[in-house]
Amino acid sequence: MMLGALLDLGLPLEGLRAALGSLAIGGAEIAAERVLRAGVSATKFRLTPAADDHAPAHAHSHAHAHGDPGHHHHVGDDHHHTHDHGHGDHHSLNEITAAIEGSALSRAGKGKAVRLFYRLAEAEAAIHNMPLERVHLHEVGALDSIVDIVGAVHGFEWLAADRIVCSPLNVGSGMVRCAHGTFPVPAPATARLLTGVPIYAGEVALEMVTPTGALLVTEYAESFGPLPPMRVSATGYGAGDRDIAGYPNVLRAMVGAADAPSVDERIVVLECEIDDMNPQLFGPLMDGLQRVGALDVFYAPVQMKKNRPGTLVTVVAAPERREALTALLFAETTTIGVRYHEMLRDRLEREVKTIQTPAGPIRVKIASRAGRVLNASPEFDDCARAAAERGIPIKDVQAMAMKAWLESGGC
Repeated sequence: MMLGALLDLGLPLEGLRAALGSLAIGGAEIAAERVLRAGVSATKFRLTPAADDHAPAHAHSHAHAHGDPGHHHHVGDDHHHTHDHGHGDHHSLNEITAAIEGSALSRAGKGKAVRLFYRLAEAEAAIHNMPLERVHLHEVGALDSIVDIVGAVHGFEWLAADRIVCSPLNVGSGMVRCAHGTFPVPAPATARLLTGVPIYAGEVALEMVTPTGALLVTEYAESFGPLPPMRVSATGYGAGDRDIAGYPNVLRAMVGAADAPSVDERIVVLECEIDDMNPQLFGPLMDGLQRVGALDVFYAPVQMKKNRPGTLVTVVAAPERREALTALLFAETTTIGVRYHEMLRDRLEREVKTIQTPAGPIRVKIASRAGRVLNASPEFDDCARAAAERGIPIKDVQAMAMKAWLESGGC
């Protein structure tokens, strides 16, 4: 469905065919056609494997299902099928890596494609508690997964988007048949690959995100949330196999320019109150939180239960740093609970420039929006160092730095 959506946006089929053909992984044919899914016109990408493999069949069942009618950009497909793969239909990681290295992808694309396959294999290795080299590549080595992953890398290189965002993922519901048995949705590999991603269960009893879909969306999506402000220039629909009544089984990709000159990013805010800790420990705690990846840490006095004065500890960080920061709070403080919630923040574009002043070189932090400078501030540590070296007040060095910055054009 992801390739269908990219083709619907204008990805040239011949270019995709050339990129995939260079893999030399068999005589499979690819094609695209217009189809209707619950009345929505979409592009269906099709892969037809070569029918010349008569090796003993290895049964492999996996329900592929993605797509959600209520969101603007989801990963998936809904084709529930049983594959009878011959031994030649599965490829080892070394074989896949060699094929990618000899492909027509760019150098960066080759690196990304190889990394994607290793991420998928690592997820399977962790689930089955075995070394990476012993993973049986049911999903990783299948021809359709190779085409999906390598084709997507080629397609996103063609798209050349500055930023990719995705809605929370509808993983579906019910059970799914995998090579190792029947499991609840999401399948184990999918669940592992979606760690840290907002998901929810839909009412349709199908697998809505496969391991391959989870792999691709977590590789390319910068953030997950509502549709950001944008001026849409193109919309593409990629179709799944099933046409479900009342359920447009499509993936929708919308391309456009940001409508607001903002830099939105998802953050997590962690909080805890402390009323029984030695105050001397708060200084090292702040240093430790910043070393682990906190974007900001601040303390505020609060009145707690039993009229005890306490300290509210607030930590702002990227969502992927939450677990490490929570572990540090538990280890280095007396708190027995940490609250957290995710949110979006809008911040000014920032850059640092070094300017020459009578007191020496001073860095100036500049904040702007849509090319217009709104704030400029000399780095305090630079000003303090220069002031100490020359025996002059820090405020005088700050004034020199601002004067030099303004005389340089203030940009």
